[in-house]
Amino acid sequence: MTVHAYPPGVPILDAVAREWIAQAGGLADPLRLARGTLLLPTRRAARALAEAFLRLGDGAPLLLPRIVALGALDEAPLAMMGALDLPPAIDPLRRQAELTQLVLAAREAQNTEQAWRLAGELAALMDEAERAEVNLARLPDAADPEFAAHWQRTLQFLAIVTEHWPRHLKERGLMNPGARRVALLDATTRALPALHGDDPLWAVGMTSSTPAVARLLRAIAALPDGRVILPALDTTLPDDVWTLLNETPMHPHAGQARMLAAMEAPRPSAACASPVQGRAGLLSLALCPAQTLDAWSHATPTADATQNLFRITPEDTQHEAVAIALILREALETPAATAALVTPDRDLARRVAAELARYGVVADDSAGENLNETPPAVFLRLLAEAVATRFAPVPLLALLKHPLAALGLPAPVCRNAARALELLCLRGPRPPAGLGGLKRALDLARADKRKPQADADAAADLIARLETATAPLLALSSAMRTAPAALLRTLAESAEAIAASDDTQGPDRLWAWEDGEALATHLAALGDAFQHLPDIDPRDFSLLLDAALQGPVVRSRRALRGRAGGEHPRIHIWGLLESQLQTVDTLVLGGLVEGVWPPATDPGPWLSRPMRRRIGLASPEEIIGQAAHDFVACACAAPHVILSAPRKRDGAPAVPARWLTRIEALLAAHGRTLGQHPAQLWARMLDEPLRVTPAPPPAPRPPVHARPRRLSVTKIETWLADPYAIYAEYILKLRALDPIDQDADHSDYGSIVHAALQTFAQRTGPGASPGMAAILRAAMEQALAEQAVRPALAAYWRPRLMRIADWVAAHEAARRAENPLAAIAPEADGKYALPGGFTLTGRADRLERRGDDGIAILDFKTGTVPARTAVLNGRAPQLPLEAAMAQDGAFGAAFAGRVVELVYWRLTGGRVPGEERSYFATGDDIAAAAASARDGLIALIERFASADQPYLAQPHPDYAPRYAKYAQLARVAEWAAEDDT
Repeated sequence: MTVHAYPPGVPILDAVAREWIAQAGGLADPLRLARGTLLLPTRRAARALAEAFLRLGDGAPLLLPRIVALGALDEAPLAMMGALDLPPAIDPLRRQAELTQLVLAAREAQNTEQAWRLAGELAALMDEAERAEVNLARLPDAADPEFAAHWQRTLQFLAIVTEHWPRHLKERGLMNPGARRVALLDATTRALPALHGDDPLWAVGMTSSTPAVARLLRAIAALPDGRVILPALDTTLPDDVWTLLNETPMHPHAGQARMLAAMEAPRPSAACASPVQGRAGLLSLALCPAQTLDAWSHATPTADATQNLFRITPEDTQHEAVAIALILREALETPAATAALVTPDRDLARRVAAELARYGVVADDSAGENLNETPPAVFLRLLAEAVATRFAPVPLLALLKHPLAALGLPAPVCRNAARALELLCLRGPRPPAGLGGLKRALDLARADKRKPQADADAAADLIARLETATAPLLALSSAMRTAPAALLRTLAESAEAIAASDDTQGPDRLWAWEDGEALATHLAALGDAFQHLPDIDPRDFSLLLDAALQGPVVRSRRALRGRAGGEHPRIHIWGLLESQLQTVDTLVLGGLVEGVWPPATDPGPWLSRPMRRRIGLASPEEIIGQAAHDFVACACAAPHVILSAPRKRDGAPAVPARWLTRIEALLAAHGRTLGQHPAQLWARMLDEPLRVTPAPPPAPRPPVHARPRRLSVTKIETWLADPYAIYAEYILKLRALDPIDQDADHSDYGSIVHAALQTFAQRTGPGASPGMAAILRAAMEQALAEQAVRPALAAYWRPRLMRIADWVAAHEAARRAENPLAAIAPEADGKYALPGGFTLTGRADRLERRGDDGIAILDFKTGTVPARTAVLNGRAPQLPLEAAMAQDGAFGAAFAGRVVELVYWRLTGGRVPGEERSYFATGDDIAAAAASARDGLIALIERFASADQPYLAQPHPDYAPRYAKYAQLARVAEWAAEDDT
């Protein structure tokens, strides 16, 4: 039995290619060189081995041996020999659809999307069991008798895979993919002597195996010219440590030890010495099993153990991406040097690729991306969500602003029309549902002269085009229940119609490039699978689509469109699978934190760890051992290696990978540390300015003629607290946009209360009547209906509004009985001319003239009432200024005269539905406050009439406004941190 092993650090593919060439007697006899087969674990490794042959051939044309990936074994020779007589495998998507039906029949899912996901978990359980050659009929014995009663319900559900599904497959003459793969491997094992005879057959690079793979490797090793070559195997481990590996699944070589045991093969010796022997020894010692940690006390890492092995500890993932990109970019300064990032963290990989683009470097990200995150898949998902939400603002805008959306227009024109639609209809409260509601909202926006009308026609045309493109899909979605396959087919047709531009048909844009082709292929398979699903509620289809698009991975060159040169040949980004057996000059191991690399262990939703062990399934910790082997192999696979573990991830502290912790602990015990790579400093310096000049607070001094000469009483308080806000609103003419799909807030509640009280005052007049409570309740209902808030919010507000109505009615009756009214004016407008040509405007919530000719001014607040000190010291001058206006007849002759009452009504509808607050005891106090407010306003007007007076932002921090709409424009947070005065 021939089993060879290469230690960590040996470029195994180059070594295997060199040995194959040597065995063939060199390159002189091309037919002898091409005779035989090399079996690799992955397609990527197979391609890399072919490249190794070409490197060793110095570019000369070669006739290579057959290089095959383990997952791509050819069935044709077996079938021709009669060694393969297996039923076909069921299509994985069709299997998931049919399992979904069984899950729905078991009533263990609320909808089809949940059932689809559960079906995927069941399929994964079956595949794992079949790879491990475990009979799931043993599941009833999995639970400890103590917990058997709790296990019964789960067991009843798992009868799907133990009883129903095997019977279903047998009736249809099909096999599970996993079972068929095991049978194919066994058929290959039996046919090896006939298939290969005396031809060389080498299996290269296996790090762990299933029982069927182990049998195949054993058969290969027993062939006359067969050989099994193991990568990155530490052959220096003492025998007592090697025997412990079966009990320590998280050790880097535990998988290889299990594989050799299953092959019944002895532990091989090293085929050669490691070029990084010191580093390999350090890793072997640091990662030894816990039972042998006493070796740390008497073993010392060699002097070269940390040579060219560095560590970086970035602040967070973004800082990590910047530092790694700089390391990769620096490698290009050396001619012909190659560099790569290895990480299982796809977010980090994308960030690094984006940072490399900063230097014009396009990295080869061989791990690809999930199909559901590619542009055409996102486009389809957005369309499904937009239809499911009846074109709610956020999904609709996400769809219309997607790069693939065009609706028969040039893409920039479509985008401009979408922006026009956003400004006209989609900012502020949500318009009525559906495209009909959107049309009505656009008609109302056309009538509103405050909104920009320049592109209203373009927005209307966009709605019409969208309606035409989605008409078939909307018709299907209007049904109570619809076939998922029909929905999927119509969704694709509508997506093609939306993707069509003025010069390119929709299919040519949507299904272009590798990701579009992969999506089209996947949708075709999904369409067949969905035929086996029951009808669903169309509103759930977007959720089902999201679930059904997860899983496949695709590499696309769409991002390279328009870029000269394509991917850089010397810079790579690899996932763990793609990195196996590869080597470069500089290697960065990124994302070395717990939960990422190594990954979190999960026994799955069905079985606990003891239950898995009882029926013979592998421990979840075995994935830690495989990740540890990848770490050791990568850490020795290049002359220069940088280990990266950020301090924070997703805003939370990150725990460094256990291997890093062990290495640093071992080195610390001997007074040594890993060297810190300067890339962290580079990353910090890259965007750090040479000199930091704090931004001073803004102090604009516009010309006097541009300064406002007319303000409302409510803006005077803003003028006092934040003059910059007046500058931005009235001089720069800036208006803050409403949020998209704005929720009803407290201002809507206040509008309802004010409108109801206005209606109430108009209907009752100044007199008192016993029906005031009913009148006010009806007014509240009317105002609530006119505000058109969502039903749930209306149901929440209605009881509060009724409590306000009852309190106001009772309070009004008492007030009017005590002081009969001669006249009442709700929402009264006034205009007040002041010296210097300044006009003060105002709208009083209510003016009342009493029978004694005294004037009362009422202000209704549904939120916070101004503090007494703020009113008395002039910081909240609204009511005193309204009193000054009334005294001078600014509200008209009917309400001109002495003001005897200034009252705030706080109306919340809560536990205390309403309360009255008055800060002035007599009419003389009111007159004095009004005069003071008027004089203060005149002084303010005179001060800002000077060209030297700046409009400062929040000049009095103690009196900063609660809602500063222009604080971001004034960059308050930036300069306030530098100025504590």
